[in-house]
Amino acid sequence: MKMFVVFVTLVHVSQHASAVELYEGEEFVLLPCEFQTFEMKDPTVVWSRDDLDPPTVHQRQQEDDQLTYQNQLYSGRTSMMPDALKTGDLTLKLTKLQLSDSGTYTCTARTLGGQRRVGNIQLKVKVSQHASAVELYEGEEFVLLPCEFQTFEMKNPTVVWSRDDLDPPTVHQRQQEGDELTYQNQLYSGRTSMMPDALKTGDLSLNLTKLQLSDNGTYTCTVTALGGRWRVGNIQLKVKERFPYWSKVLLVLLVLLAVGLVAGGLLVHFRHYFMSVCQVEVDSGVKSVLLPCKTTVHLPEDVTVEWRDGGYRTVHVYQKDSDRPEEQDQFYRGRTEMKLLKPGDLSLTLKSPTDTDRNTYTCTAYSRKGDILMRKQVELRVRVYQVEVDSGVESVLLPCKTTVHLPEDVTVEWRDGYNRTVHVYQKVSDRSGEQDQVYRDRTEMKEDLLRTGDLSLTLKYPTDTDRDRDTYTCTVYSRDGRILMEKQVKLRVRVCQVEVDSGVKSVLLPCKTTVHLLKDVTVEWWDGGYRTVHVYQKDSDRPEEQDQFYRGRTEMKLLRAGDLSLTLKSPTDTDSNTYTCTIYSRKGDILMRKQVELRVRVYQVEVDSGVESVLLPCKTTVHLPEDTEVKWTDRDNRTVHVYQKDSDWPEEQDEDYRGRTEMKEDLLRTEDLSLTLKSPTDRDSNIYTCTAYSREGRILMEKQVELRVKVCQVEVEEGVESVLLPFNTTVHLPEDVTVEWRDSYYRTVHVYQKDSDRSGEQDQVYRDRTEMKEDLLRTGDLSLTLKSPTDRDRDTYTCRVYSRERRILRLKKVQLKVKG
Repeated sequence: MKMFVVFVTLVHVSQHASAVELYEGEEFVLLPCEFQTFEMKDPTVVWSRDDLDPPTVHQRQQEDDQLTYQNQLYSGRTSMMPDALKTGDLTLKLTKLQLSDSGTYTCTARTLGGQRRVGNIQLKVKVSQHASAVELYEGEEFVLLPCEFQTFEMKNPTVVWSRDDLDPPTVHQRQQEGDELTYQNQLYSGRTSMMPDALKTGDLSLNLTKLQLSDNGTYTCTVTALGGRWRVGNIQLKVKERFPYWSKVLLVLLVLLAVGLVAGGLLVHFRHYFMSVCQVEVDSGVKSVLLPCKTTVHLPEDVTVEWRDGGYRTVHVYQKDSDRPEEQDQFYRGRTEMKLLKPGDLSLTLKSPTDTDRNTYTCTAYSRKGDILMRKQVELRVRVYQVEVDSGVESVLLPCKTTVHLPEDVTVEWRDGYNRTVHVYQKVSDRSGEQDQVYRDRTEMKEDLLRTGDLSLTLKYPTDTDRDRDTYTCTVYSRDGRILMEKQVKLRVRVCQVEVDSGVKSVLLPCKTTVHLLKDVTVEWWDGGYRTVHVYQKDSDRPEEQDQFYRGRTEMKLLRAGDLSLTLKSPTDTDSNTYTCTIYSRKGDILMRKQVELRVRVYQVEVDSGVESVLLPCKTTVHLPEDTEVKWTDRDNRTVHVYQKDSDWPEEQDEDYRGRTEMKEDLLRTEDLSLTLKSPTDRDSNIYTCTAYSREGRILMEKQVELRVKVCQVEVEEGVESVLLPFNTTVHLPEDVTVEWRDSYYRTVHVYQKDSDRSGEQDQVYRDRTEMKEDLLRTGDLSLTLKSPTDRDRDTYTCRVYSRERRILRLKKVQLKVKG
């Protein structure tokens, strides 16, 4: 178990926070704080972060924890010692560390005599290789995306960093020989690197430099070797704009104004910079493409002509009547040619263009002194042929035909976007030993292919997984390794989609095949997390092989030949997934594979904070016996309400819900299992699940409801005389109630009790600044007027109405924003 404990004692006020660094995903951290609270009257300790709204991380009073105003980021993850206020050990335990936990934590002790900021601790949570999100700004020098794996124990390992939303998806690839960037997406050209000994040490971290907005995305670190393929981890990178849009517009206007004063002369002198970009578009698979560049400018004999791509890589250099291949980037070596047949024609021929050559190319002519004589740009677009099929088809053809005459000693090689070998044909035969294991026994090429020029590839059992949904490249090499022809094909696999409402009795995931199946086949269903959903073998189900999440919830009827559909009972939002049905022969060969995407819609209820109650609807047509147990839980699996044996069981409820829930009478007969939740606040925004269990614990019915509680927002300008925080209720309020307004620090803003205001109980920050209306209990208008609001008053305020027994009768939150 991972743990990190900080041994620091903070007794005196410190304006300089101690810094603690650890990794996301660590089991817990202890943030220390000591103060002599045992000498104080009615002490309260508050852990907070000033950069959050609300700022409260944890609050402890003498009675117990007071988490009403806790920021939802920390729900269920904070705790303190039970006797903290007696011993003075106010240490905070924070579990399941997240990147969002980074910040400065303040420990404050309060009492009737005032408050004291005991100390600050700065917590830095660093990215782990399982990070969910990393946020930073455009223009940052670099970011290190971590990934660790024991590649030093593997044979011929390759690591690929990729983004599935790009085409091609490769960000960086490292093999034992070095970087392999042939299929790198041009967005990352010259901006990625890994440690030289990465595959020896297992530190596969990626260094990405000069961050751009286009770098936003989820990065996947994948390791492949002869033994298989492992997706090590995902990291979501969020690159934010450093300057708001309005400031950019203003800057542009100012620049244009300044430039306009001198534009006339500059435009004439630098006219070659403002030429339009020529666009050229060709199909992947053509022998070559011409990037035109002609000029009427007289060029001297000692001119240098240089072609570069958008990543500033050198494509071609012509100088002193000859080409300079030694100055070319290796990606273009042997693939470019300048003929210079006519004066002023500096056009470039690029051989075997593919989608990775899609770029903007710049041709520049320099004088002997280095002055620019002419510059022109050409945008090249390479169209990739697309093939689209349904998941479940027996095979798909990736077409590739050529009219180029191919000698008998050529090598034909198909590769995917990860540069894995899909198929190799050499010396009149297939070379299955060179295939990546993902494709073994799944590919086929036609006979006599060199004579016919048909190099098409058949791929069996295609699925929508990232291993098949890809861009495939067919390359023909001469005996000496020169590329004779190259073509790309993009494959998309459509997945059958099924959508149902949460609460239905069951859902059918269809899977039918026309393939003749023998009796000894094995049918296996698994979900997107590779958990076994259902196994059918030798004429019977194999429940012992199921993941426990699906046990007792699946059924295969096999009513007709070739119908392998699966019934999933009581589907909820957690079942939304992509499911794969695979049929294996007795030898383990794949006979058929199909995918089904399931989406379970959750019923949504939205109310305003301050309503008396909200109804979470749940009705069923399933007959429920008298000994049924009905249980409502929230997303964190906390018990909201339990009904069993004709009565409620409040002792089983989580303390957050005690005294706040209610179900109808005679609910099993009416089949109305709806739940009433009283005084809902934004903390109650959650997904609630209603489950009906039989006496044996079987699920008879399950339905989900998503609750969203909106917080009232009020916005005013700083300097106004006052602001109204509204709260109106139609509920009849008895005369002995207490109305209490508090801020997110749990400071008392205003108290109304026994027909009068109680100014003596107010926090000094609010004294003489608040006001409530007369006769408020009769009118039900509990609104609060706050005078002379400033930026310091920007907060979330809560109004509670207590009965004489201190039960909460009504509760509402109002968020105040004061603009400076």
